[in-house]
Amino acid sequence: MRFRPPRFPFADRFAAAANRAFGRASGRSPRPTASAADEAGSAPENADLSRRGFLRRTGQATGAVAAGAAVAPLAAAASPVPAPTPLTQSRSTIRWRMQTYAGASLAEHVIRPAVESFNRIANGEMEIELHTADTLVPQSELFRAVQSGVVDAAQSDDDSMGSPADVALFGGYFPFATRYSLDLPALFHDYGLDDIWKRAYARTGVTWISAGSWDPCHFLTVEPIRALADLRGKRIFTFPTAGRFLTRFGVVPVTLPWDRVQDAMSAGELDGMAWCGITEAYTVGWAEVTNYMLTNNISGAWCGSFFANDASWRALPERLRELFRVTMDSSHYYRQHWYWAGEARLRLEGDLLELTSIPDDEWRQVEEQAHLFWDEIACTSWRRLLVVQALKRYEATMAEAGRPYRYTAHGHPAGSPLTDPFGACRAPAGWIR
Repeated sequence: MRFRPPRFPFADRFAAAANRAFGRASGRSPRPTASAADEAGSAPENADLSRRGFLRRTGQATGAVAAGAAVAPLAAAASPVPAPTPLTQSRSTIRWRMQTYAGASLAEHVIRPAVESFNRIANGEMEIELHTADTLVPQSELFRAVQSGVVDAAQSDDDSMGSPADVALFGGYFPFATRYSLDLPALFHDYGLDDIWKRAYARTGVTWISAGSWDPCHFLTVEPIRALADLRGKRIFTFPTAGRFLTRFGVVPVTLPWDRVQDAMSAGELDGMAWCGITEAYTVGWAEVTNYMLTNNISGAWCGSFFANDASWRALPERLRELFRVTMDSSHYYRQHWYWAGEARLRLEGDLLELTSIPDDEWRQVEEQAHLFWDEIACTSWRRLLVVQALKRYEATMAEAGRPYRYTAHGHPAGSPLTDPFGACRAPAGWIR
């Protein structure tokens, strides 16, 4: 609304005051009068104040604004401001925790190269954090830790990790189950143990992935062992099932955390260990606290496996599961040649351990007792019977094939598998089929 001034003196001054008052009341800027516009220099002296003149002036202003808008993109194009980067969706890394049975120095060989290879190839999609023996949970509780998801994966033998599977006692060093390291993968891939292990762990909440071989089991002692009688009363650090068998010869089996063994030897709390071969003895420092190694071994290869929490394993896409299998297989391969070469080289070049032997005729008693032990174990569950039958079929095949598979036969008669469990023993209470 515009106040029209009456035709009397001081009309222009009165109109300007009225317009200012109206602007304050309505919140709009007052429209200048002709004289005010002249004073401000914003309108020509003969400005057209009619409606047609107003529309003409408005059209000119709109055209100027449009022209300015058309020039703006050209100015923006010439400016040095960089173009915005496209929006990308962030991808979170899958993180697993794995604990191995091995201490730090041994883990550098038996597992770390495989884990580092996995992490490189996964390229940020997944990363495995490796923890050595007893750092997250004690070794004896490792299976429960995998089962509950405290750790996502483990590298261990079944026996010492507290596995409830009835095949667990065949992990680690089951006496005389193997003569050489290649025997173990042959048993798993060609004699059915792979399928038996998968079935044994099917309802435990833990996925069994694969098994591989490690080193042979020798006695490392402070005092020399040259006869079976020398074993009597010796406090020996070893695995549960191996220790159970060695009690037949007067051995006192001892279980300790891995990183306490060397201190226990130095303090005189142990007389030795039956936990590894000569390669590990030099690698982890046990050759520095013992004096002798018995060349007779109670097993040609340690049996270890990879395990994963069921839920963690199922959550992985298939390509990452396959990558895990392949890189862990590279660990199995590395250990084959590392131990095989090390066992021979350190017997010749090592200067810390003196080698001793028990005569073959006397040692044959140990082999005979081992096969009696097999029969006793076979009578405790149907699945254990299947494992023992596979061991006997394999041993009979190797003995008949002759050199280089076997140079001497074990004490157990070749070709006598347990075809009828009740022919060898009576079925115990709780027989598992």
